[in-house]
Amino acid sequence: MSGRTAYGRWGAGRLPAQGPVLVTGASSGLGRECALELEALGFQVLAGVRREEDGEKLLTESLHDRLRPVVVDVTDEASVRACAERVEREHGGLRGLVNNAGICVPGPLECLDADQFRRQLDVNVIGHLGVVRAHLPLLRRSRGRIVNVTSGLGKAAVPFLGAYSAAQFAKEALNDALRRELAPQGVRVCVVAPGAILTPIWGKVSEAGERALDGVPAAVAEPYRAAFRAFMAGNAQQAAASRTTPEDFARAVARALTDARPRTRYWVGADARRMGRLARLLPDPLLDRRFSGIAGPAAGPTGRRPR
Repeated sequence: MSGRTAYGRWGAGRLPAQGPVLVTGASSGLGRECALELEALGFQVLAGVRREEDGEKLLTESLHDRLRPVVVDVTDEASVRACAERVEREHGGLRGLVNNAGICVPGPLECLDADQFRRQLDVNVIGHLGVVRAHLPLLRRSRGRIVNVTSGLGKAAVPFLGAYSAAQFAKEALNDALRRELAPQGVRVCVVAPGAILTPIWGKVSEAGERALDGVPAAVAEPYRAAFRAFMAGNAQQAAASRTTPEDFARAVARALTDARPRTRYWVGADARRMGRLARLLPDPLLDRRFSGIAGPAAGPTGRRPR
């Protein structure tokens, strides 16, 4: 029996899975799994995709006729506004918003230009806030919920994923502020933070990693090259070996939307929980020591790295 049909009974501690829910970034990976899971549970799912063909493909996987694709680019205000207008026209309110759309820009911070860093923040932070702002009147009307997807890197930054970590830290801050601002209005806000899960995004990250040092002056790129390549290979291996599944993520989102008393944060996967625990308990010097091997051997007293 699949995860989408074995979620368990709804009890006194769970709200009914009904009403419209918008899931951004539903074309593939975690967003796709989440959209299909929520549809199976009983929600009317508006699956946010960037291309019509992605929506058509998703429709072929829908089994309950409760999923409708909606083309939306979270970085385009007009597109986001059109999405909100469609939700109001067709549903009049919104039971839940799952802010899942995102990208990962890997690379040493010294090697990323302003446009690359801006793109990371534009999609993962500014775009998320824009989607929230556009749909808040509908969520307020329904006393709905906002689920913001972050990761363990929203609590502890690692070398070579500095831009992505900065976006995740920012989303954690936005989530905290929104949770406190909207609580008096009856809108609940929480985080779902997954660890490494094997999805198509890892192929995109690996491809982006291959290009990360292209065009960077050799004097800038060379000190990072070997360690960065090893890091990217290790990242891919970690995802492939992960026992956490997209279904685990989708079930956590469902819990966040239906728990009568939702948690502020739902960790998904042992590695995500471990990262959160380390960030909370270890002082910075110990965290630095834990991540010290990623960026390569430390420089000696002359400033040169040992060979």
